[in-house]
Amino acid sequence: MKKVKVAVVGASGFTGLELIKILIGHPGFELVYVANSEGGMSLDELHPSLRAVFDIEIKRADAKEIAKVADLAFLALPHKTAMGFAKELLDLGVKVVDLSADYRLELETYEKHYCSHTDKEHLKEAVYGLPEFFREEIKGARLVANPGCYPTASLLGLLPFCEFIDERYPIFIDAKSGVSGAGKKCNEKTHFVSIDENIFAYNPLSHRHEPEIKEKMKKVGKKEFDVNFVPHLLPLIRGEMCDIYLKLKKDVEPLEYLREFYKNEKFVRIFDKPVDIKSASGTNFCDIFVKKVGEKLYICSAIDNILKGSSSGAVVNANIMSGFSEDMGIPTIAYVP
Repeated sequence: MKKVKVAVVGASGFTGLELIKILIGHPGFELVYVANSEGGMSLDELHPSLRAVFDIEIKRADAKEIAKVADLAFLALPHKTAMGFAKELLDLGVKVVDLSADYRLELETYEKHYCSHTDKEHLKEAVYGLPEFFREEIKGARLVANPGCYPTASLLGLLPFCEFIDERYPIFIDAKSGVSGAGKKCNEKTHFVSIDENIFAYNPLSHRHEPEIKEKMKKVGKKEFDVNFVPHLLPLIRGEMCDIYLKLKKDVEPLEYLREFYKNEKFVRIFDKPVDIKSASGTNFCDIFVKKVGEKLYICSAIDNILKGSSSGAVVNANIMSGFSEDMGIPTIAYVP
C-alpha cells in the first residue's frame, strides 16, 4: 500500500497531540510534517510523553513547505486562524481536514456567532465531517469540516429521529464535558481549584455549538427545530455526555429503530441501559441509549470529546477521503478501568 503523506498543523494542543498519537501507528498515513506557531523544537520537547516513541522536528507552520511534502493536512488551529491557512493549502493542492469551526457553518450563521469569513470560496465546497450522515460527500471532498464535539454527540442521537420529533416543542440538551474540551490554555474556570469536585454550566443557551446543531438538524430533517443547549464542565480529563429531551409527534419503538438505523455503522453502539462516559473514553465510539415514555423521548449519548469529538473523528474523515477503510488505525479500546 502506498502511504498518504500527512501534516499536522497546530501540534501544541490536546487535539494536536491526539492526532499525532493516532497517525504515528497508522498503516495508511505517513506523518511527515508537524508544526506549531513557533517551531524550532523536537517533538519530545513539545510532548514529553512521546519520547522514545516517535521523533520529528516541530516546524513553524508554512503552507508552501507543507505542499512540497504532504498530500493532506490536519488543521488543529483556532477559528479565524484556520481559514487563512486552509485557503493557502487548498490553493496549493493539499487536501484539508479542519478541526476548527471555520468551515462547519453556513456563512450567515458563522459570521453571526464567530467573525467575518475570509475564505467564502472554499466555504462553499466544505463537507461536514459526520460520516454517519455525509459519507458519500466526504469521499470526494478536498475540504472536510470536522464537527464540534458537542454537535457530534448530540447529532448522532438526534438526527435519526428527525421525522418523529414534534417541532412545535423545544428540544433540550443537557451536555457535560471533561476539561480537555476547554483547550490547553488554563483560565479561571479550568483552574484546578475551580473544577475539582465541582460542576457548572457555561454559556447556557448561547454556546456556539447550539447553532451548529440547529443547522445540521435542519439540513437532515428539512425543517426548523427549537434546540436549547446548555453545556457543563466536569472534573474529568476527557469524556462527554449529552442528555437530550424532546417530544414525539408519531409513535416509534426507539431502541429497535436506532439499532436498525445504525446497524452498518462501525462507530455507533446502541445500549439497552444508560451509557457512561468511561466506556467510550479512549475510543472513536459514540454510545447511545434511548427511552420513550408516552410522547416523551430521552436520548443519552457518550463520546470521548477529543477523539470521536475531534481527533480520531478527523482521521476517520481522512481515511474516507483517501479511500481507506474507515476504521484503519482508529482507537477502539476504552481506557477502563
